[in-house]
Amino acid sequence: MNSKTPLLRRTLTAVGWISLGLLGLLDVFANGTPDYRWTSLLPMVSGPLACMALLWPARRPSVQVRAVLVAGGSLVLTAVIATWAGPDIATTFGALESVALLVLLSRAVWAVQGPRTAAAVSAALSVAAIVIPLRLLPADIQSDSQNAPDGSLLMALGAGLALAWGLRKRLLEERRARDIAAVRQRERLELAHDLHDFVAHHVTGIIVQANAALALQHTAPEQVRPLLQNITRSGSEALDSMRRLVRVMREDDHAGVRPGEVWAELARLVSAFSGDEEDAQLHVAAAAREVRLAPEVETSVHRVVQEALTNVRRHAPGAAVTVRVDVDGHRLRVEAYNTAPAAPHSGPVGGRGGFGLVGLRERVEAVEGTLTAAPTDDGGWRVTAAFPVLAAVAGSPV
Repeated sequence: MNSKTPLLRRTLTAVGWISLGLLGLLDVFANGTPDYRWTSLLPMVSGPLACMALLWPARRPSVQVRAVLVAGGSLVLTAVIATWAGPDIATTFGALESVALLVLLSRAVWAVQGPRTAAAVSAALSVAAIVIPLRLLPADIQSDSQNAPDGSLLMALGAGLALAWGLRKRLLEERRARDIAAVRQRERLELAHDLHDFVAHHVTGIIVQANAALALQHTAPEQVRPLLQNITRSGSEALDSMRRLVRVMREDDHAGVRPGEVWAELARLVSAFSGDEEDAQLHVAAAAREVRLAPEVETSVHRVVQEALTNVRRHAPGAAVTVRVDVDGHRLRVEAYNTAPAAPHSGPVGGRGGFGLVGLRERVEAVEGTLTAAPTDDGGWRVTAAFPVLAAVAGSPV
């Protein structure tokens, strides 16, 4: 991963905390003099409370509840101060509270679920932010100034910017959700094509063996029983594949891995990657070669390695890659690990901003597997997938 990103995030966080602290001090000094009435103390209390509602780390209460409480409390406080404050009220209406309202408004626009609810909550926060300068109204009446209207115009501009920023982020999140759904659908369609071919393969084998059993039932009846057992096993595997095919459509332009050729295909895939002046190695344990895999699992194994190599070429050029395949209990374990890139890169190998791992996880989970992807301590990246196995051939320890 890029080491500059955490440093930038920590720097921005520190700047934010310092800014909030300075705004809080501004409220203290501005409201502490010259008016010592109880109304001058309210902005010094409301600011930290609004900031606490904004930065509270727990998920409960929700952003919606926090926004409603802050907006309602701010409106009540504005009415109280505008009604009861003296004409010598300080020249700030609550800087920390105002900033907290605007930030909370931006967050509520994209974080509150449901467009109508988000619009209602955003409207309440906008009104609370725009009218907060009216707390200066008694002083304006006394000195015949325009601080309150000017402040409201300024807060209206701030509310507009907060709304625009929050709406932009909401639209980006919705577009990302649509992209993720499209990637998952594409993976389902590709898997459907694979499963369609595998089911056809199983059914063809069943028909051939059934015809052989019919031909041998009189001449070699002792060979009929093994054929029937093979038919039973092939039928069960075909049913398993068909269950995964339910509600999934076929896509015509996909070329998958032929059943039983996954190890040769992996070797060709890694060899082609190494041919592009990259260093890649493939290690397939003997126990892995002995297990039997469902055809759709074979194609998923191929897809995991293919996606891992593609991500390395895209995000970590010059990194060394090691692909290991082994058996862990009754699961086939596929691991693709790469070292840190030869030169600094702007994004992690996992494909930040892309959806390759999203679609890959969808495919792996569709065949009852698991997938994890995470950076390593040495700056590399590791993708690990575990798949179910059908059975071992005779003599296998698995």
